[in-house]
Amino acid sequence: MIGTQATSVDDIHDPSSAAYKKARRKYFKSTRNRPPQVDADWTPFRAAEKKYKARFPPPDLSDVLDLAAGDPTRAEEVARGKWKGRADAAPLEEILLRDTDTGTPEERRKAYIFPGKPGLVLLPAYVSPVEQRRLIRWALSEQARHPNETNLDTHYVLTPDGLWNQYLRVRKGESEDVEILPRAVLQSHVSPTPEPTDQPNAPPGPRKLISNEPASPENFAKLATTPKPPAPPSPSLQPVPTSALVPRLRWANIGWYYHWGTKQYDFTRGPGEIAGMVREVCKGVVASVPWERVFGGSQGEEGMDWGPSGPDWMDWQETYEPDAGIVNFYQTKDTLMAHVDRSELSATSPLVSMSLGCAAVFLIGGLTRDDPPIPILLRSGDVVVMSGPACRRAYHGVPRILEGTLPPHLEGVQSESRDSEDGADWEIYGEYLRGTRINVNVRQVFPKGFDPAVSLEQKRSAE
Repeated sequence: MIGTQATSVDDIHDPSSAAYKKARRKYFKSTRNRPPQVDADWTPFRAAEKKYKARFPPPDLSDVLDLAAGDPTRAEEVARGKWKGRADAAPLEEILLRDTDTGTPEERRKAYIFPGKPGLVLLPAYVSPVEQRRLIRWALSEQARHPNETNLDTHYVLTPDGLWNQYLRVRKGESEDVEILPRAVLQSHVSPTPEPTDQPNAPPGPRKLISNEPASPENFAKLATTPKPPAPPSPSLQPVPTSALVPRLRWANIGWYYHWGTKQYDFTRGPGEIAGMVREVCKGVVASVPWERVFGGSQGEEGMDWGPSGPDWMDWQETYEPDAGIVNFYQTKDTLMAHVDRSELSATSPLVSMSLGCAAVFLIGGLTRDDPPIPILLRSGDVVVMSGPACRRAYHGVPRILEGTLPPHLEGVQSESRDSEDGADWEIYGEYLRGTRINVNVRQVFPKGFDPAVSLEQKRSAE
């Protein structure tokens, strides 16, 4: 019942197909009046975004790092969708993970680090197929529901157990595909007179980007007491059937609540929970990385500001504690443009990002958009770690979700789980995932030993 792409990736790459010709017509129409030198002022990061975002012609991924392309065990996965990069497209160094102390180097799990990008660690196929399915279930059924905020809660009145669980009931014939009411409609019935708000009306024109002040222990009290009013619901939305609203799910909050209007955390709402399964994966990733190989020697010191206490990577196996994050639900036409994470007071501790579902092109650059980014093809089960002062403040984004790349182990009910609880309704999940990438990224907001209550009390005493 979820709308899926009628156009196959084979059509997109076939010049004789109707899909290819349609994309070509749209391209020529949209670029007919474009100035010839429109790209002259693009930064290297913007140029890369445009390249991989392009619908016509389909982008060439030969310069995109795709470690699965060199892994025979992932050959079937790589063959899906005709999207393929190269395992040697970027300089990198192999390191052995600590999670398995036995076995030969060939048998132990591996990760990769990047010269010139200290703190960036790529762990291909780190999350097993079984764990991927469990995380996907958790993201849709357990995390995208009350009390965790989603992008839809501002605008629609959702059931307490969440949109996805309501959709499952529809698909199983246990409920009608009822229309979900916009929040503004109910508010208009309860209060005919609009409530006053401190938020000014948005001026006409393109949406303005917010450049938030980087968080730190020194300005925490100021940021924590900055007003963070709730966003108003859209007044123009109409009731939508449950099945039609599911593809509009874009994110679900994890842990500390992130206020999108100010791009800062709203600490007045208290710490949310981090699911045990997610916490275990993230802590396992951080514990398994040999950080002395990542930051040892000059790599961890030259040109990097670790703060007044100096480098702390030596203690991450004991001090790392994930307490915030987000689940992103990307549809195949969605993008995440270049941005920098500035909201965590712990500006160096690892951010762990897990890819599930369809593959994507991930770009990571430097401290400005003028630094050329490395393009990396992330497939389901891959994990990226961004750590240290240079990498945690690096520009990064996702310009392209690659259609037709759902791996076989997520596509349908596996024979070994057909009669199990896992296989009972997986076909519904698999149908949704054919056009979806789920990204779970988790980070640590506070440095180890920082007490937010003490900081706020000191501010009050000084006033």
